[in-house]
Amino acid sequence: MSSDFTERESPADPPNPIGLDGIEYVEFATARPQALGQVLETIGFKPVARHRSREVLLYRQGPMNLVVNASPGALRGATPDDPPRISAIALRVRDARAAFERALERGAWEVPTHAEVMELHIPGIRGPGGSHIYFVDRYRDFSIYDVDFTLIPTVDPRPPAIAGMHFFGVVQYVGMGRTDDWIEFYRELLDFSRLPDDERFGILPKGTLLRSACRQFYLQLIEPAPSALISDDEMFQRIGLGTEDVLAAVGELRRHGVEFLETPATHTEDRGALTRPALGSVMFELVRDRRR
Repeated sequence: MSSDFTERESPADPPNPIGLDGIEYVEFATARPQALGQVLETIGFKPVARHRSREVLLYRQGPMNLVVNASPGALRGATPDDPPRISAIALRVRDARAAFERALERGAWEVPTHAEVMELHIPGIRGPGGSHIYFVDRYRDFSIYDVDFTLIPTVDPRPPAIAGMHFFGVVQYVGMGRTDDWIEFYRELLDFSRLPDDERFGILPKGTLLRSACRQFYLQLIEPAPSALISDDEMFQRIGLGTEDVLAAVGELRRHGVEFLETPATHTEDRGALTRPALGSVMFELVRDRRR
């Protein structure tokens, strides 16, 4: 994933009926929140707030929010030895209830929610591998964190981003022969559009790229290789972080202790870079993004 092109205004731009406006947060579920928190801090994220009633921490860097959820309901039988997993993505929309109801009308499966007293009800649908896709319409002057979280004292609630990093997209692993099903899922429910196969970004060009209706982020769908002796599980696998200067971001992250994959097939260059897996599963992909 990466972006090395200038998008131009066009009357043929796809519609955006739900008012999609980017990613609000990505959530990790883990039985080892302290260990995961240490990994996130090396990437530049800082803990800024705690949930009022659950074992949940909010990490932030520039415009990006990551939620670390260690509450029993999120773990669903996970053990301390299980690696962290991306359990949810929250999308910014114009009207959360309207976007949710539209998705249900088009065949989405509802995520049952059990908001506690003084908690917001955030509507959501089922995503890959038991994950959730939530809809959020409170993200400007008044946000969901103002209700459900309390700020950590003495901590800067708006830590700056390293090298201007921001959410660029999410990589999703899909089952063998399931790419077309997921293309239709995201097209029908969320109005994503497929990019041409020759529009390839970054250092890992495999799979199929989908662009969000707001043109702010991408999904990359990757099937297992036919000969690969690996799991056919479906899941959100890693987060793509956009930056105008990949090499500057890599240099700063290396000073923080982040290690990057350096092999003949996958190595750091100005188009992109990939961090080594941490805790068995946590990876970030840096991609060149000059749209900003």
